[in-house]
Amino acid sequence: MSLNDYVKFLTQQAVRRMDQPKEERLTRREERRAERQSLSTQAFGIIPLGISLFLKNRTKKK
Repeated sequence: MSLNDYVKFLTQQAVRRMDQPKEERLTRREERRAERQSLSTQAFGIIPLGISLFLKNRTKKK
């Protein structure tokens, strides 16, 4: 892919984004944020979830 092709692609994407209404851009952003996993899960996998469940269960028993 040459530099000219890359610039053309970026220009097309920018124009496509500018043509969308602001409300549509905001709703798409919110949908993407809702689908994303939490940062601790994304960075460390299931270990933080296991630790939190263990601690919750431990405090309930007391």
